[in-house]
Amino acid sequence: MTDSVPFQRIGVVGAGAWGTALANAAARAGRDVILWARDPEHAAQMSATRANERRLAGVPLEPAVRPTADLADLGDADAILLVAPAQAVRSVAGALAPALGAGVPVVNCAKGIERDTRAFLSDAIAAVLPGRPAAVLSGPSFAEDVARGLPTAVTIAALDEDLAQRLCAALSGGAFRLYHSTDVRGVEIGGAAKNVLAIAAGVCVGMGLGASAQAALVARGFAELRRFARAWGGRDDTLMGLSGLGDLVLTCGSAQSRNFALGLALGRGEQPPAKLAEGAFTASALVAMARERGVEMPISEAVEAVVEGRVSASQAVDALLARPRKPEA
Repeated sequence: MTDSVPFQRIGVVGAGAWGTALANAAARAGRDVILWARDPEHAAQMSATRANERRLAGVPLEPAVRPTADLADLGDADAILLVAPAQAVRSVAGALAPALGAGVPVVNCAKGIERDTRAFLSDAIAAVLPGRPAAVLSGPSFAEDVARGLPTAVTIAALDEDLAQRLCAALSGGAFRLYHSTDVRGVEIGGAAKNVLAIAAGVCVGMGLGASAQAALVARGFAELRRFARAWGGRDDTLMGLSGLGDLVLTCGSAQSRNFALGLALGRGEQPPAKLAEGAFTASALVAMARERGVEMPISEAVEAVVEGRVSASQAVDALLARPRKPEA
């Protein structure tokens, strides 16, 4: 591993809860951090109060985090953490282009697949930011835990192993532990697919189907995730790790997950939240891509049908239970 790029200056693009959490984590690792917010008033409030009360109330910003609303302030960054909603990653990355120097790596921290293009997010970034290596950060992590400095482990992946190692070293610190990988596709598929499966887990709990049903759903959902990842070149060892199984376990068992909370509302027959979770947008792309490559994903298909309003949650469960018996695989 070389130290040719120390990544001392980290730009975090997106001042939501997750962006703020990652800004704090990078600062604790000894980095100088610029935290960009789209709204100038939001950036000014964070600067004045040293907290992000809009998105992460009660968690102070680390001293090394400097909020801004000017993309030009990111021009000196050695690396960028792109923390935009999955469906906005391409447009936000494009807006960054004039500010970023050649060769500055851009780490996608969203979990999803573009709904309209069915593109993986690393590919979307590469398309609009040529010459800037795309990486991905994913794993079992809630923003508040990371922001407060509670123990958390995630994976960072880049096709260039040296880059992955250097990013890992730059961002790891204190209770925030990173593992590096070259399996970009496997890491981002784990993060995207588990969001869809977390909706299914929430439906299961919302309908009161019991802990046994929830465990079965998670296990069979994980089998779907692995089948899909294999079809797109993801590695089994990646999916068995933090960004696959680890993230799936976390989000399928806690209402802190917005995807699980969405499923919970659907299972209870309640009105879904006004701001839909990432999995609701990813579901249709995931299912369409699976069909293109002949990957069987009945749970994900059920989630898509419920989210799109084509069937009720109870109808989806009945259809899954009526599937033909088969060997476990």
